[in-house]
Amino acid sequence: MTMDRRSVLKRVGGLSGAVAMAGCSVQENDGSDGSGESGGGNGTDADGSTEAAGGTGTAWYSLSESELAIREEVIGEYNEGSANEIDGSDISDLQQKTRSAIPAGEGPHVFDWAHDWAGNIYEQEFVVDQSDAVSVELDQFSEVARNAVQYEGNLVGLPYGAETITPIVNTDIVDSVPETVDEMVSMIEEYHDPDNGVYGLSYPFADGYFTSPWLHAFGGHIFDPSADEPLGVNHSETVRGLEFMLDNFVPYMPNDPTYNPQAAAFNEGNAAFAINGPWSLATYNDNDIDYEVISYPEMSDGTPSPYTGIQVWYFAAAMGDGGDDAAAARDFVEWYVTNEDHLRQLAEDLGSIPVLDSLVGSSDLPEQVQAFSESVDQGRPMPSDPRMDGVWEPVKSALTRAFNGDQSAQAAMDDAADQIRSNWDD
Repeated sequence: MTMDRRSVLKRVGGLSGAVAMAGCSVQENDGSDGSGESGGGNGTDADGSTEAAGGTGTAWYSLSESELAIREEVIGEYNEGSANEIDGSDISDLQQKTRSAIPAGEGPHVFDWAHDWAGNIYEQEFVVDQSDAVSVELDQFSEVARNAVQYEGNLVGLPYGAETITPIVNTDIVDSVPETVDEMVSMIEEYHDPDNGVYGLSYPFADGYFTSPWLHAFGGHIFDPSADEPLGVNHSETVRGLEFMLDNFVPYMPNDPTYNPQAAAFNEGNAAFAINGPWSLATYNDNDIDYEVISYPEMSDGTPSPYTGIQVWYFAAAMGDGGDDAAAARDFVEWYVTNEDHLRQLAEDLGSIPVLDSLVGSSDLPEQVQAFSESVDQGRPMPSDPRMDGVWEPVKSALTRAFNGDQSAQAAMDDAADQIRSNWDD
């Protein structure tokens, strides 16, 4: 279904359906890969019967409380319907934990994160190629998703969804939906009422991923490996985007630019607008927030272009050992990324955008996915180049200094560029 840029999504349902649907998905798993061909992993025969001897795979992830509830239920249902078992763990600092545990031989078999880690973690041998081991065909996923899970010809994981950030409107506070960015800015100012505990905007500012729509809006880029000058954080076009946010957004936000304080304002019904991702919807639903999700409105002198990500189940180094445990982890991942019922339910409850071709653009998908999908179309994939790993933290520090008024936008981004180049030289 085609929707114009003005189309608005109604609030989505609760979490209860995820458990029931996930149960059906596992119990009725027929080994299909979603394209009509056998897709069962090493723990499941092509006819749907599980092998008598199963293994125990370990899976790591880092999720919000609402997302975690769904993940635990899905893993539980998989375990009940399979001879294999998956031991899942929610890790608060997944990046740091994987970096310390995997080289020590204490890491998981698989872990869940966005595709931008692919180049760096392959170069560090945190993940292994499984192209000769998987039973699913990559051509059943979207082209962007296929590309995202491969690095220099190596299959480092399997994709299950796309995501980005987009504006979200609190309809208990805001009477109408903005048609342009200028109108959105005016409404953010209009509904900002800090004396009564209401902010105009809830926006995790101290993060290059979240600020990317506007850093890219005027022709700038944070890091683009294909550009003549890949590092663009302090280019005039990028700095203009930061200045736009400092002028139009920051005065109407909570005074802490980090994720939790910013997200809390909208989560608790105390902000008119948010700019956030699909992972936030489950919390809104749990808190009975009435909201509408919209794609980026028209902008008179620019085009918001957010970073987009592909969610990936990565094959960690432990998969290289083979054996029943690795086979169990692979079977779980193959089921997770190809089970249509399960992926539909993730779309319903979490706004996850399917990348399985049999579901992409399907009329069966819930309406709330459409705005996120439109914003993905407006965006650009996060770079998976290993050099990107040295970009995030300096940009975060620069955004924080600019937010707090410690430096001008240009000075903050100049310092970030110097730090990034130093990181690359180390």
